[in-house]
This record gives sequence, C-alpha cells and structure tokens, in this order.
Amino acid sequence: MLYIDRRIITHFDFLIPLIVIPIIALSYYLISESSAMLATKQLVYFFVGFCTFFFFFLLPIRKIEWFIPFFYWLGIILLISVEFFGSQKLGGQRWLSLPFTDFTIQPSEIFKPIFLLMLCYLVKQTPPHEEGYSYKEFAKMSFFILLPFLLIAKQPDLGTAAVLLFAGYGILFIVGVNKRIWIILAVIITIVSPIVYNSLHDYQKKRISDFLSDTPSYHVEQSIIAIGSGGLLGKDKEEATQTQFKFLPIATSDFIFPALIERKGFFGGFALLLLYALLIFHLMTLAFDFKNDYFTKVMATGIAFIIFIHAGVNIAMTVGFAPVVGIPLPFFSYGGSSFITFMMFFGILENLLAFRFDPTHKLIKYR
Repeated sequence: MLYIDRRIITHFDFLIPLIVIPIIALSYYLISESSAMLATKQLVYFFVGFCTFFFFFLLPIRKIEWFIPFFYWLGIILLISVEFFGSQKLGGQRWLSLPFTDFTIQPSEIFKPIFLLMLCYLVKQTPPHEEGYSYKEFAKMSFFILLPFLLIAKQPDLGTAAVLLFAGYGILFIVGVNKRIWIILAVIITIVSPIVYNSLHDYQKKRISDFLSDTPSYHVEQSIIAIGSGGLLGKDKEEATQTQFKFLPIATSDFIFPALIERKGFFGGFALLLLYALLIFHLMTLAFDFKNDYFTKVMATGIAFIIFIHAGVNIAMTVGFAPVVGIPLPFFSYGGSSFITFMMFFGILENLLAFRFDPTHKLIKYR
C-alpha cells in the first residue's frame, strides 16, 4: 500500500510561505497597476518559479551532495565563458546566448544557489574548531568566495559580486573564524580600498559621487518625492502622479519600493519591511536551531544574508542612503531571474528541513 510519508509534511516549514506569499501578492498588485503586459509576464515567472521550487524540494540533495563541487566548477566555467562568448546588454557583458534560440542566460544569477551549496559542502566537510577557522582554513574558504566575486565584478556586475562577497563572509562570521583574522582583514580592506575605487568603471564612480553629493541624482530625487507624497495611508491610483506619469524611474523593478509607499503610504512600506524582518529573523532562528547540521545552518544563514543585502541596499538607494545599483527587492521587484533564484533557494532549504530524518529521501513509501 502506497502512502505519503507524514514526516515530510511535519517537518516542512510552513512559516516561510506564510511570509513570502503576501510579499508576492503585493508585488503582483503593484505590477498589474503599472502594466497589464508586465503582469502577464510576471505570472509566467511565478509559474516557472514555483515549478523550480518543487523541483529542488524533491531533489535528493543530501544523497548527491558529493556532486556539488562539479556544479561549482561548471558555474565558474560559465562565468569565464562570459568573457569570451558573452553578449552585451545595459552596458555589461553578463549574458550567454543559448544556441539556436533567442534566449539568454545570466550565469551570475545561476551561480548564486551553487555558491551557497558549495559553502554548505565545504563547511560540512571541514567544521570549524572551538576557536573558529584557522588562517589556512580561512584562506581555503576565501578562495571559493573570491574567485566568483572577481569573475562577476569583471563583467562588470559589481552589485551581484558584492552580494556574494558579503554573504560568503557573513556565513563565515556566523559559523566561526578566529578573531585575529577579522582584525587583519579589516586592516587589509582599509589599505586596498583606494586601489579598488580607482579600478572602478567611470559609471560606477559616478554612482558613488552622486551618492556622496549634497544634491541627489534625478532618480533618487523622484523616488524621495514619491515616498514623501505617500503620507501615512497613500494615494489613490489616479493621484499617484510620480508612478502614473512615469516620473519615478523603473517603478516596477529597482524603484518599486517608493511606488509602494506612494500608493499605500507609510503603513504599506512598514508592512513590507516587517515581512522581510520576520523572514530574516526566522531564517537566523533556523540557523541557530540547526547549529550541529552545518549544511542546513549555512544554507539558512546564506539566504538570510542575501535577502538582507538585497532588501537593505535596494531600499537604502531609493532614499539616497546607498549608491543606485541594480539590486532587486526579493520576491517583490518585477523580473524572472531574481524570483526564480530565490524560489530555488527556498526549495533547497525546505528540502533540507523536510527530509532531514529520511536518509532514503522518498516522498511516497510502501506500507
């Protein structure tokens, strides 16, 4: 007799979808107000994203984790191939064209879940000592963090590269590294910062200078106007002039947060921030609860850091507290790459949680 293993349902984390689904619903509401065409395309992205979630949820990750280094190096090869075969869009060479089709893929987006899985694999294979990782172990971990950072930054895609860099070292901070290493690292960063700045592209330097300027850039100025005009409760659709008259740039993607506040006011923006805070707090709680399961701990910690960086930088740039970069709000900004990537993240995490007591990794069993 066939039956579904109840432990899968028992150990599935239902709090994550309870937090994420309202974010997705609110996002679709704003996008559909802006453009019916974009709303239709976003529904397709939602469908692909949920299919991706279920695929990775049912994948026997723990049984094939030994295969993760292969995918890491395959991802590195794809990042390197962008340098030679990549196509240019929006001022960057970040995409690879799929043969015999009009579609392209962005290896840096595909690499995000591979990056976290590789860190899960490395930490599980070499758990930290009581005093944290030593210099040799830290150097080994740094190699696997810095290699993709340098390749992605060269495309140039400094936003994605920085997300991986901070998430990688954030994971090491939580897992445990000798304190003297952090002090040395801080000194090195202070010394090399001017060199890094001089190596930036002109448009990247301009974003930083605009950020440091007393007068905000046009995009940020329009964003601040939209946020200020929203008040406590927001405006009706017809009265939301910043969004409706297209003064607010990219109101469905990079600047969707001020579009939300113009329509739903302070309370709408606060509700979204609260959902992100609850999600990050829950993920860090999972990391603490599974402190002896390094694979799950690293994955939960990594997702929490990536969401925090994405949400923090995106919202900060809309009010002039960070340079304007193309980092989307998780589950909220229009687009497929980011949404599918985050659904992949949570498919992997739910897999690790739901099947943690089942070495056979079978959803259907015989009685």
